[in-house]
Amino acid sequence: MRLLLVEDDNHVAAALSAVLARHGFDVTHARSGEEALQALVPEVDGFGVVLLDLGLPDQDGYEVCGKIRKRTSTPVIMVTARSDVRSRIHGLNLGADDYVVKPYDTGELLARIHAVSRRTSHEDTSSGIETELRLGPVHIELPTRRVSVDGSVIQLTRKEFDLLALLAQRPGVVFRREQIISEVWRTSWEGTGRTLEVHVASLRAKLRMPALIETVRGVGYRLVAPAG
Repeated sequence: MRLLLVEDDNHVAAALSAVLARHGFDVTHARSGEEALQALVPEVDGFGVVLLDLGLPDQDGYEVCGKIRKRTSTPVIMVTARSDVRSRIHGLNLGADDYVVKPYDTGELLARIHAVSRRTSHEDTSSGIETELRLGPVHIELPTRRVSVDGSVIQLTRKEFDLLALLAQRPGVVFRREQIISEVWRTSWEGTGRTLEVHVASLRAKLRMPALIETVRGVGYRLVAPAG
């Protein structure tokens, strides 16, 4: 898999590139946001994942993420020292697929890279008969991956859509955390639990329906179908 590493620190980039290369990745190193954007030419880039450090010298990392998402659907994993939920939600809202908080374990980073690439490789696979779901004001179109609330289109990341679609196919049914992680992230890795919490929070905020996804303490989540 080709991987675009966006990192301004040459020493960090060299060490990380060596590790990634040992695990079979073909790494391209971009030292700035501008270099990253130039590397991501539509229909030419061929990258499987973008690993984006937010501390860039020329542009704000969040801004770069937004530009990348407008240019390509390649999965983006943010690397940041900011561990607060608000910062992570902001990154997800801009189109990031996942995040890794510094300092991180190399094994964790590799697991997240493989998880987003596996999920992306399956995203166009249609597994159900229904093509759209209606839950009160919420309308979910599965083939086009389009979500609207009261007719207004809501921009969701790939994983946010997959999470919502999974819960919406069985309203009222409690999905265990392990089941959701397996279905959406296609992994059994326990470290994905915090990512799940961030995605649930992001969905609640974007849909402006905090009661739509109910937390079942100690078990998981369920979608509560709104009236009307």
